Amino acid sequence: MNREDFDMLTNSNIIYFDNGATTLKPKCVVKEVVDYYTKYTANAHRGDYNISQIVDEKYEGVRDKIKNFIHANRRDEIVYTKGTTESINTVVFGFMKNHLKPNDEILITKSEHASNILPWIELAKRIGVIVKYIPLNSEHEVTIDNLLKSITSRTKVVSLAHITNSIGDIRPIEAIGKICKEKNILFVVDAAQSIGHLPIDVEKDNISFLAFSAHKMLGPTGIGVLYGKYDLLNKLVPNEYGGGMNSYFESSGELEYKPLPERLEAGTQNIAGVLGMGAAIDYLSHIGLESIHKHEMELKEYAVRELSKVPNIKIYNQTSKSGIVIFNIDKIFSQDTAVFLNSFNICVRAGNHCAKIVKDELNVSNTCRASFYLYNTKEEIDKLIEALKKQDKIFEIIL
Repeated sequence: MNREDFDMLTNSNIIYFDNGATTLKPKCVVKEVVDYYTKYTANAHRGDYNISQIVDEKYEGVRDKIKNFIHANRRDEIVYTKGTTESINTVVFGFMKNHLKPNDEILITKSEHASNILPWIELAKRIGVIVKYIPLNSEHEVTIDNLLKSITSRTKVVSLAHITNSIGDIRPIEAIGKICKEKNILFVVDAAQSIGHLPIDVEKDNISFLAFSAHKMLGPTGIGVLYGKYDLLNKLVPNEYGGGMNSYFESSGELEYKPLPERLEAGTQNIAGVLGMGAAIDYLSHIGLESIHKHEMELKEYAVRELSKVPNIKIYNQTSKSGIVIFNIDKIFSQDTAVFLNSFNICVRAGNHCAKIVKDELNVSNTCRASFYLYNTKEEIDKLIEALKKQDKIFEIIL
């Protein structure tokens, strides 16, 4: 699907199956970034000259695109950040730290990314909140029953990935959001793995805060988004102070900060990244996320079926409904498998995938992950299968 739009694929013979870590960039995204640096470089909201006004219009235009892409109510609910990690940390230490009390409970799972575990653990150390883990079912998925069993009168936050990068399971966020709304629980969603794959409606899903990164949705690295419902976001205390976020300040200490979203965007932002993210949103919107997900599921089902025929291959997430397959060769360290596959120009991720406690659920510390996207093909999967059939030569090749 649209492979001709990606120079990484047309100019090399790699098979790129590491889309969960970052995605390739289409020509239109690269062009938007290059155009900024070569045709109208200027700071945003700083100049009174023509090219600065071009930047301002484009920069704020992307905010409107994001608002529409995630179905937010207001454009000032969209805050630019460095990415998902900064977005979640901003929520935890700019809002939760000031609104939660000792013994309040936060519900997460052991299959979350480090960015949705470590900030909560650190918050627990600082103010005495309690981090609890929702049990997963036999397929390593969150169920509504297990969620309800985990909620108590002290539960104040549920913070979950929409799709996990370690298992690839899709969480029922609409149903979870409804429960959170009924029980007056804040609902935080890590959309890093879903933003470029599935439609998201922050209003319908009753999401309090949403975090995602552009680089996992065909955009540049170093730029992302924090969405928050306006009344909540407006109570968030900035983690950074400086230029662009203040209306005025005096030597006496008198000062006034700007309204949202500028108040939470101190300093010069990654302007080129913002513009590239806008181009990525246009590209994905043109293709359609439903079409992308359908294509990924065809690849996932094909990969699982063909991998199951290869001796010594163990698949850990056969039933998950995303384009992620995690597997190992029996008795072979996952990094050795990845290095072996690299000799065939096949790129997969190996390790714990920044989810170091998911081993408690999988009973294995490290796995190989093949994560598919719109430009991957069944023919590429066939080459993966053929390489894995040569597993008896793995140490001959990598040593």
